[in-house]
Amino acid sequence: MAYSTRPALTVGFDLDMTLIDSRPGIRACYLALTERTGTYVDADLAVTRLGPPLEEELANWFPADEIAATADLYREMYPTYAVAATPALPGAREAITAVRDAGGRAIVVTAKYEPNAKLHLAHLGIEPDAVIGDLWAEQKAVALREQGADVYVGDHLGDVRGARAAGAHSVAVASGPCSADELRAAGADVVLADLTRFPQWLAGYRDGDADGRAAERA
Repeated sequence: MAYSTRPALTVGFDLDMTLIDSRPGIRACYLALTERTGTYVDADLAVTRLGPPLEEELANWFPADEIAATADLYREMYPTYAVAATPALPGAREAITAVRDAGGRAIVVTAKYEPNAKLHLAHLGIEPDAVIGDLWAEQKAVALREQGADVYVGDHLGDVRGARAAGAHSVAVASGPCSADELRAAGADVVLADLTRFPQWLAGYRDGDADGRAAERA
């Protein structure tokens, strides 16, 4: 008789504005991109709407036939300008630790270019069990299902959609561009102010309080 070897718990995390505050680094990279290309990008505006794929933001500033090449250039420049400037968000390390302490696996599923996502995590000393990049919104469900994710944590409406498409419990954090009310309206199962409340929520979830209302109100 075959027995499943799937871990008891797998929790997926988004990266930008969930685990890391990527605004300073991305702003610096957009400023450098403006200088390099001669095409103006409003870096301050761009960092208020992080989440969707890079190409969607570039479409606001560059002609359609230049987007692919500009995206490649941006990703090439990114390690120089963005990685060192980007801090972990409060509670990020503790959230990963809470999953591990519960005997589970912590994975990162992000729309960010995967090599750059890994550079951020290595720079900050955050070591998830897997990192899967280049996936946005419902596309994230593919990786979440493959990894057997029970929970997906993110800050954007697209993260809520990805969790729901994967059949994972959607935990939203209001640390990014979307408000708590927007995240609830999108269908998040629970909305936390930030990741500092995640360990308390996880403890309740494991004890049968899937809604995590105590952590949501804390």
